[in-house]
Amino acid sequence: MNLNYPNGKRYKPKESETATTTKNKKNNSYSNRGMTLEEDLNETNEFYRERKIAVIHKKPTPVQIVQVDYPNRSAAVIKEAYFKLASTTDYNGVYKGKYIDFEAKETQNPTSFPLKNFHPHQIEHMEEVLNQGGICFVILRFTRFEQVFLLEAKHLLTFWERMANGGRKSITKEEIEQKGHHIPLGFQPRIDYIKIIDRF
Repeated sequence: MNLNYPNGKRYKPKESETATTTKNKKNNSYSNRGMTLEEDLNETNEFYRERKIAVIHKKPTPVQIVQVDYPNRSAAVIKEAYFKLASTTDYNGVYKGKYIDFEAKETQNPTSFPLKNFHPHQIEHMEEVLNQGGICFVILRFTRFEQVFLLEAKHLLTFWERMANGGRKSITKEEIEQKGHHIPLGFQPRIDYIKIIDRF
């Protein structure tokens, strides 16, 4: 299926959506059972919702379907579609009366997290959420080490500004370890980021 952005450009899946996901599923490591970051977070959010801890959902991506083929009466195949608008962040919801908004990203890079994984409209959105008093952050997974970190948006914005001013185009793993919060992987919930939010 071909997906295109509103400006007509062809959509290319991110590394985390293709190669990384495929590799993780093939490896089926004992630590994450071959699950992607998105799958782990969806399980975690379901755990929170069922126990009335928080209500967090993955945002649907608005798509305009252009061409559909019907190979038989019981099936429809989407042949061409466009993103109606640029997506903001992956997840949002509410916890203890506070609005929560966050993005989830994975990388195979062992020493740093490339800022190219984020888009300017996402950074702008995070800044707007912070200005309204919302809780905003990113969850980052280093797939080689199966390490997950929560990095508050205020720190991500600082690193983004550094890049915009001619600085490095990535956040070092050491910087993430210093500014972020390590989230140990568990069983239920898998990625307990609410416990980290309670700290700040």
